[in-house]
Amino acid sequence: MKSGATLLAVVLLPLLISPQLRAAQGTSSAPQQSETDWVHQLNGRLQQLNGEEKGKPDYDYRIGPQDLLDISIFEAPELNRSLRVSANGEISMPLVGGVNALGLTSKELENSLQDKLLRYMKDPHVSVLVTSIESHPISVIGEVNKPGVFQVREPKSLLEVLSLGQGLSPDAGDEVLVIRGAAVESDGAGFMQVDSPGKTQEMTEPESDAHPQPSSQTSGNTTYVKLEDLLASGDSRLNVPVYPGDVVEVTKAGIVYVVGGVKRPGGFVMKNSESLSVLQAIALAEGLTDTSAKSRARIIRADEKSGKRIEIPINLAKILSGKSPDEVLQPADIVFVPDSSAKGAFYKGMEAAVTTASGVAVWRF
Repeated sequence: MKSGATLLAVVLLPLLISPQLRAAQGTSSAPQQSETDWVHQLNGRLQQLNGEEKGKPDYDYRIGPQDLLDISIFEAPELNRSLRVSANGEISMPLVGGVNALGLTSKELENSLQDKLLRYMKDPHVSVLVTSIESHPISVIGEVNKPGVFQVREPKSLLEVLSLGQGLSPDAGDEVLVIRGAAVESDGAGFMQVDSPGKTQEMTEPESDAHPQPSSQTSGNTTYVKLEDLLASGDSRLNVPVYPGDVVEVTKAGIVYVVGGVKRPGGFVMKNSESLSVLQAIALAEGLTDTSAKSRARIIRADEKSGKRIEIPINLAKILSGKSPDEVLQPADIVFVPDSSAKGAFYKGMEAAVTTASGVAVWRF
């Protein structure tokens, strides 16, 4: 008799679940992954796509201020020098004096020096080697494994720049910002010509109005690109060019924590462009346990100004029945659902929720 009642309960239980909760659960029907696995897959895809960037024709590097040059004169080795380009783009050598090097390739500077040395020697041969680049920085900041400033010989694709930062960190969000800066001018070597930060004159390959870039948006001097689309779609238009002077920033993901009387407590990553409600967060946590106290749940939120924690009471039973609005969560919110079997330890449990939230598994959806 008891086994028959148990079987009946198993059959009827799904029918008794609140319609609102079933609808919220529908938003998370896809299998969940831990954050580490998700980022690992993205970084693997990044390495794969970055390998496809190889084989492109190299640009002739154009010398800039503070670059270090190794200059050799075969007919007069005593004149060999290691020289740093001045702020105004000049170098100074014996016999020839000041020579403009700004914007020249190594070959062009070699020809210029040879022409000037003709008055002192017959058929001079000059070699110019750029040994240290100091004038073509790209800054990579935010949620990458190795943020920093990287000197580049040529414009890079966004994927190549992310690889310079050694891939995405576990806290990476789903959006990357390319902030245009004061790029080095060029007369056809593929660089973007810029007068000042934020003022772009022209690109060597302007976009076509008939083919706008999907999943990317430009506002002022900043381009926003969705990382998932960049790494998963293979659409070359999303792999935007990055020029010397630009800044690439990978945004940090917002995380909402659900702890207490839920079936799968943990942290859930919020996409930058989407909001997350209490019911959606509960659904991502695979619903409430049988002993959860729905009417005594809390949202624990840190006040932005003071940094102090504030508690927002929520009645999940009323939200599920449509009698109370479904609260929209903010990044770093903690949804704490107490257990009805531990009424006397409610606030103690809430303190434990704050302590353990940072240690629970983090999931992406």
